Amino acid sequence: MTQATVDGTASIKQAFAQFPSGVAAFSAMVGFAPEVLVASSFTVGVSLEPPLVMFAVQNSSTTWPKLRRAPRLGVSVLAEGQEAVCLQLSSRKGERFAGVATSTSDGGAVTIDGAVLSLECEIVSETPAGDHAIVVLEVKSTEINHDARPLIYHGASFRRLTEAA
Repeated sequence: MTQATVDGTASIKQAFAQFPSGVAAFSAMVGFAPEVLVASSFTVGVSLEPPLVMFAVQNSSTTWPKLRRAPRLGVSVLAEGQEAVCLQLSSRKGERFAGVATSTSDGGAVTIDGAVLSLECEIVSETPAGDHAIVVLEVKSTEINHDARPLIYHGASFRRLTEAA
């Protein structure tokens, strides 16, 4: 085991990368175009009554100011096999949704087809937190894909769950 003091962004990023997490796409129709941002900071079970989830978004995001205006957000917890979709949706170049199968709710929430979990949410609050903002969302509807397994992000790489021996 290695112990070190935090001596900059690179070392803290390396430390945080040791915590495995799912990957979620947050998307909605803004005007007549879909917008999306991808984060591995998604947390479920913040509250059961009302049902709340949360994530952290960088203050430097150019997408979040657009998404926060949407009446509803789609949250898609990406599944194994959606690694390329994840990279495309998080790219700053090209058409992010080109060839990506999606569904759009009446409220304008966009979800990624094939995701392990899809939620339709409304923004409850946004709290400054260093170089990020913590966004709390209230879940309005859920769709679970029991045939999929979650995509895991750990050590700056995509991983897959394996069965216990």
